[in-house]
Amino acid sequence: MPRTSAPESPDAATTAWWRRAVIYQVYIRSFADGNGDGVGDIAGLRGRLPYLRDLGVDALWINPWYPSPMADGGYDVADYRDIDPAFGTLAEAEAMIRDAHAHGLRVILDIVPNHTSDRHAWFTEALDAAPGSAARARYVFRDGRGPDGSQPPNDWRSCFGGPAWTRITEPDGSPGQWYLHLFAPEQPDLNWDDPEVRAEFESILRFWFDRGVDGFRIDVAHGLSKAPGLPDLGLAEHLVFAPDDDREDHPHWDQDAVHEIYRGWRRVADAYDGDRAFVAEAHVPDARLPRYLRPDELHTAFNFPYLRASWSADGLRDVIDRSIAAHATVGAPATWVLSNHDVVRHVTRYGREDTSETPNHPGPPPPTDLELGSRRARAAALLMLALPGGAYVYQGEELGLWEVEDIPEELLQDPTWERSGRTVRGRDGCRVPLPWSGSAPPFGFGPDDSTPWLPQPPEWKGHTAQAQTGAMDSTLELYRAALRLRREDPGFTGEELRWRDAPEGVLHFTRGAGVHCVANLSGEPYPLPEGAEVLLPSAPLDGTRLAPDAAVWLRLPGHG
Repeated sequence: MPRTSAPESPDAATTAWWRRAVIYQVYIRSFADGNGDGVGDIAGLRGRLPYLRDLGVDALWINPWYPSPMADGGYDVADYRDIDPAFGTLAEAEAMIRDAHAHGLRVILDIVPNHTSDRHAWFTEALDAAPGSAARARYVFRDGRGPDGSQPPNDWRSCFGGPAWTRITEPDGSPGQWYLHLFAPEQPDLNWDDPEVRAEFESILRFWFDRGVDGFRIDVAHGLSKAPGLPDLGLAEHLVFAPDDDREDHPHWDQDAVHEIYRGWRRVADAYDGDRAFVAEAHVPDARLPRYLRPDELHTAFNFPYLRASWSADGLRDVIDRSIAAHATVGAPATWVLSNHDVVRHVTRYGREDTSETPNHPGPPPPTDLELGSRRARAAALLMLALPGGAYVYQGEELGLWEVEDIPEELLQDPTWERSGRTVRGRDGCRVPLPWSGSAPPFGFGPDDSTPWLPQPPEWKGHTAQAQTGAMDSTLELYRAALRLRREDPGFTGEELRWRDAPEGVLHFTRGAGVHCVANLSGEPYPLPEGAEVLLPSAPLDGTRLAPDAAVWLRLPGHG
């Protein structure tokens, strides 16, 4: 409910839950199927809340669960105040939020403010209205170029391939205006210069805050405002999941006007008790990210430079240092993330010659050593969870799941597949439904006679939650132990990180009250400091030596 007392003190702000929370990303379509139709839903999620509680995370972030035609996996929203029937009902959502809170879990929802579905009531109204009408002013409609208006208004490209403009047919049957869609044609961009759009989204925030939601992840947070006049970009193609360049005059990314929008959102959040929080999906140059995290704007942002970093000690240390320093300029905590629903799972990335995260490319995937990738992924988990600030765990990474790269073409559903002329497979490989139990698909995702919406590889039978529970060498038990230590050991308190001397290829740092993290990214075993107490290794130690591609948490003599 809205706050009735005075705002919290600055001291309280420095200990807010979101500053060091580990947040578990629930891609609800693929998490757990409660009704047997092959699609994950709220009923399945409610039944698995004890699993998330016992895993040791602090909150869950749920990908869009709103009514949607699913042209882009729910990121084409038709109604922001309801639940898609495939996932359940609004009453079930409210009950799930209460259940999560009862388990000590906070709930963050996805909000999609850059665009709506083309089935949203507003866009339907806009298509029926005349050029220049208030209904069209909510979106970005423009006349076309050329003598007959048959050319798009500018050269902008869709992030899913092809032009970012679609021409409509006017109500009288004549060729009409064009509308902007930086993503799929089914996702028309909103016009954030329109006061009605701003008021509507602040109302949507209140709708969910009133139902107990603890925060929002903001989709395409850098994309809401467009440059006046919509100037040409000058690029033949465009990729959404990495900045085009470091230019500060990009006409549809990272415009200064977005910051006033988020100041309004922050005022809404601050009117509620309970440290309601925002996290931004903002693909912007490193130097500009802190602008989103100023004290009167958003709370946190995803750390994409860390996600994209290769498996290199020098590269990772550089990203960590730059991230912490940049966030410190505005008093915000850094966040750390290895995978999400838009990128190749890091078990697979770390098993390739090029270990950096790059957008999907045309053609077959490169060769992958999954054993090597799994070993590195376990080390990466300990490295990430030892860093100061917050962290995100994408569903299934705690099970050691890899990217599914052999989904039959006829089953692919990511719009990138069709928009790229069937040359880029898209993101379905990281969205395959989770394996919970059993020895064959559907692996407990749903009833035994159900068929998941994307096929699960039979090789996942050894990676189910059931198979890994109690197996102390499993990735699941590694995550459980790490999250328990991170929460309970006072050595992880505070936001300080101090680097220790280490040979090339080895990362060694100390946290707060004396917990050490050592990650060996070299090709040779590394002798641990004399007298070290081992708290948690990612791989068995060879006496007192840490194997290559392994990490360990330690306490040294003299630290409590």
